[in-house]
Amino acid sequence: MPWSNQGGPRKPNDNGPWGQQNPWGAGGGPPPDLEELLRRSQEGLRQILPSGFGGRGVAILTLLTLLAWLASGFYTVGPNEVGLNMIFGKYRGKTQAGLNYNLPSPVGSVVKLAVTDRNAVDIGFREQPATRRGGPRTPDAPEESLMLTGDENIADVKFRVFWQIDPAKPEDFAFNVADPPATVKAVAESAMREIVGQSQIQKILTADRKLIEPACQQLMQKVLDEYHSGVLVLQVLLLSVDPPASVIAAFRDVTAAQQDLQRLGNEAEAYANRVVPEARGASARILQESEAYREQVVAEARGQASRFDQIYAEYKKAPTITRQRLYIETMERVLGGADKVILDETASGATSAGVVPYLPLPGLSNQGGRK
Repeated sequence: MPWSNQGGPRKPNDNGPWGQQNPWGAGGGPPPDLEELLRRSQEGLRQILPSGFGGRGVAILTLLTLLAWLASGFYTVGPNEVGLNMIFGKYRGKTQAGLNYNLPSPVGSVVKLAVTDRNAVDIGFREQPATRRGGPRTPDAPEESLMLTGDENIADVKFRVFWQIDPAKPEDFAFNVADPPATVKAVAESAMREIVGQSQIQKILTADRKLIEPACQQLMQKVLDEYHSGVLVLQVLLLSVDPPASVIAAFRDVTAAQQDLQRLGNEAEAYANRVVPEARGASARILQESEAYREQVVAEARGQASRFDQIYAEYKKAPTITRQRLYIETMERVLGGADKVILDETASGATSAGVVPYLPLPGLSNQGGRK
């Protein structure tokens, strides 16, 4: 961290990196003598009071003054506060909400801290109240928001840090940190620069935005705990992560091209998911049809072979009858579906006189039938 080793070695009277003395030490000289203080007060009263008042009256008045002074040490701590008791500038303990007591001033003092209040620190911009013409104006702070990425690009990062005083260690917040908002802001900016410096700009602009927030919060809490700052980091909220304004148009074009690439890839994958199953189904159908055709051809061949064997067995028993039967079946199969005219010369009363054998008898018969 840039503040981890600032300056040289400590000097004997150095007050620490935050500019305050250590409240737990014994520095600052010896405490005042209470008896001497009372004696001087009595002498002052004798000079002020008339001479006839008497020593006993002075003692009573002194006692009443002392009681009134001691009674002024009662104080009230609010429900959202923690009280820190100080005796001669040295921390003596903390008190919770309600009525409490500590030695009054100048011997004792009380520091009250609102430990439940949420505080916010903005890095990279300055939020201002609304103007008359428009809404709230948020001027940029490029000296805070522009950060170098791991791939040597520039990212414009604007974010907000929510923090509060650690209720378990309010004394660290009161005595170890001179300017808590400035300290939290410096730690937040340094932590974010370290995280951005280890990442690539494309991932910062897209996928890693949700990972940066918890990483920055953890790193901030670690550094603040090492400083004993008494600060509890509640949330780191990224408001915007953009390229610099001078090149933002080019980055938008690159982002649009990447989105188009992803879209086309998704479309190609969808097309492949549709075409490949169809092709596999068609190939399965062809294979099944071929298998069915093979089974059909084999079955027909086996049937014909079996029929031939049966006919051959009958042929051996009666060759003449079998040949005649085969002839008749063949002629029936060949002539069964053909147009033909049959002239029976042996039929009674029929004659074939005047019939020329080469005339187109089927054609003539069709014409006669139409007539």
